[in-house]
Amino acid sequence: MSQHVLKIIYLSIFVLFQQYSVFAQRTLDHTLKIMNKESVPYIQIEDIKIDQDQILLDARELEEFEVSHLKDAIWVGDKAFDPEKIKATITDLDAPIVVYCSIGVRSEDVGEKLMDMGYTNVKNLYGGIFEWKNKDGTLYNPQGMETDSVHAYSRLWGRLLKKGVKVY
Repeated sequence: MSQHVLKIIYLSIFVLFQQYSVFAQRTLDHTLKIMNKESVPYIQIEDIKIDQDQILLDARELEEFEVSHLKDAIWVGDKAFDPEKIKATITDLDAPIVVYCSIGVRSEDVGEKLMDMGYTNVKNLYGGIFEWKNKDGTLYNPQGMETDSVHAYSRLWGRLLKKGVKVY
């Protein structure tokens, strides 16, 4: 092969790699724009302050939560969401609450329910646990030990999880 052909091949591979890395974030952004109404204000990963006053609620299925979750998160589920349990657990309607799921779709649904219940300071974690892990956030298993495992929900959604060990 000529050097000219090799240069074109290398350049093509480089361009494809660059586009793929940009595409991954654009896919998350695009997916959230399509699937969410932005009815619950987003909070960005870098604005989360673990070990402070905010209450973290996990809106994923229990089997996902049991693989890993954010530190001190409370599992509330989406389909299993129980307003009475929430009222008993979170009595301050002005408490800062951050809801998350895999990428931020189910957590918007739960956030809307919380707001309908009168909670005034509810945020949806942009990009969810996938983006948390993609940005090197620490996750914990049910025993309180750090883990790299993340339930990827499905193979399709799992494409948005770039770091960690995918569990299905």
